[in-house]
Amino acid sequence: MTPRRKTRQIRLGNDRTGIVRIGGPPENQAQVAVQTMTAGYTYDVDGCVAEINKLAAAGADIVRVAVPERKDTEALVEILKQTSVPIVADVHFHYKRALEAVEAGVHKIRLNPGNISDRDQVNSVIDACKERNIPIRVGVNEGSIIERKDKQKRLAELGKYFAGHKSGHLLALMIAKLEEYMDIFEAKNFEDVCISAKSMDPSLTIDIYTEISKRFDYPLHLGVTHAGPKETGCIRSVVALGTLLANGIGDTIRISYASDPIYEVEDALEMLYCLGLRDRIGAELIACPTCGRIQVDLFTLVQEVRKKLKDDIQVPVKVAVMGCVVNGPGEAEGADVAVFAGDRRGIIYVQGERVANVPEDEILERLLHECREFQAKVRRGEAKLGQKKVEIIPPDPIGELGSGFEKIKTHKVEALTLGQT
Repeated sequence: MTPRRKTRQIRLGNDRTGIVRIGGPPENQAQVAVQTMTAGYTYDVDGCVAEINKLAAAGADIVRVAVPERKDTEALVEILKQTSVPIVADVHFHYKRALEAVEAGVHKIRLNPGNISDRDQVNSVIDACKERNIPIRVGVNEGSIIERKDKQKRLAELGKYFAGHKSGHLLALMIAKLEEYMDIFEAKNFEDVCISAKSMDPSLTIDIYTEISKRFDYPLHLGVTHAGPKETGCIRSVVALGTLLANGIGDTIRISYASDPIYEVEDALEMLYCLGLRDRIGAELIACPTCGRIQVDLFTLVQEVRKKLKDDIQVPVKVAVMGCVVNGPGEAEGADVAVFAGDRRGIIYVQGERVANVPEDEILERLLHECREFQAKVRRGEAKLGQKKVEIIPPDPIGELGSGFEKIKTHKVEALTLGQT
């Protein structure tokens, strides 16, 4: 992991929502913030409030809402009264929506240089935000920087883009658009800015953020735009964002799915946990991928364990669910609570100590019981996470838990092969 780059720092929120800091120098650097966006209509106050509160409960630090129409900015007044997380107004095409959102008390504005380029309009938004200490995110998207109004100009730009290197022209265009737009902010002496430059291509996303991190000292908001459904979008997003974060680039992130945004929050947090950029909240579940050695219904067991742990465990207990005696013992040593299966049975360990040997239909409840008990001990100060106490000795794979046991009893395996008389 490369240390995170030094940036300016911005702050958003208030006493009611709490203050979220983004970026900063090493001695005062904020943790990487998780952002998502509502999927419903902002003017639907009750629905929007319910969605924002659900996303905040899932762990979102910041929630963005779209405000394409006046009725959306009018709804912000009521929405802000009923939510407890900083809200960003996403403004496209009409600068007046930004002014209305500021007047409503929103905590941050997002502007797209590809859609609002009139300097006087941008200046009016900057002045309004400066007066109220509201930060602005300048967000460039691959799909919005190419000229749309003049078809001939668009054809010429596309011609340049496809004529050479796949991403060379687009990289230059995105950087130029950012530099041009940031000139307006610098002329107004407005530094309360976060910037982003998104693409649907993970490789281009890595390249563009790497380049702008060299040219600007503003905090960076990372994202892959139009990533697709969760099933494929998670790969597309984590490849790009994980690479950048591991290289010290990025101060706030959004994983984008064509799905329920709660999955965006959950997957973003898991990525940050895995990279050591956030302290884990809740259990960490590991499980074997299964193979021909498996002797229990591991797929079902893992999913049931996952659901129960999400509801019951808040302490970052490491839980291992392993399907056989080959890798199970090693993983059980590394986990706080673990089970590895034999022939329709499971051996359960707590920090390396064997606590149970149960039939398959009792594995789930006994494992969860041990997780809850261990969590209680941690909270009482009677146990510490990550401390193993004994070395686990793997059971004989052809013994009582192994698949060979029944064969031995029925004399279907030769004694010479077993090394027994």
